[in-house]
Amino acid sequence: QVQLVESGGGLVEAGGSLRLSCTVSGGNFNIYYVGWFRQAPGKDREFVAAISKSGATPYYADSAKGRFTISRDNAKSTVYLQMDSLKPEDTAVYYCNADINVVLVTTSGGKDYWGQGTQVTVSS
Repeated sequence: QVQLVESGGGLVEAGGSLRLSCTVSGGNFNIYYVGWFRQAPGKDREFVAAISKSGATPYYADSAKGRFTISRDNAKSTVYLQMDSLKPEDTAVYYCNADINVVLVTTSGGKDYWGQGTQVTVSS
């Protein structure tokens, strides 16, 4: 059973930084693309960033480009999302998702493997 656990969320002032982590267990980490999604109150869940199986290719939503950096450590089965220059509109619950299909991980997310989410709150 593949499980994903996010950590690293919290409260930060606008302009600050946070680093989220997503650790995957119970499967072969190296076969999965891993993505980050977020859902703000009253809004639909949206794609933020994803990374290829090798870590060589990142994918970003326009809202994340230039401010967020995704990376992975396959030896630790962990994907990171470094978030800099945070804005109040980045406030949301952040989820990670794993799938073998890159199209799913960079759009709506694969249906099977999601973490429980970590809250990010950016104060103005």
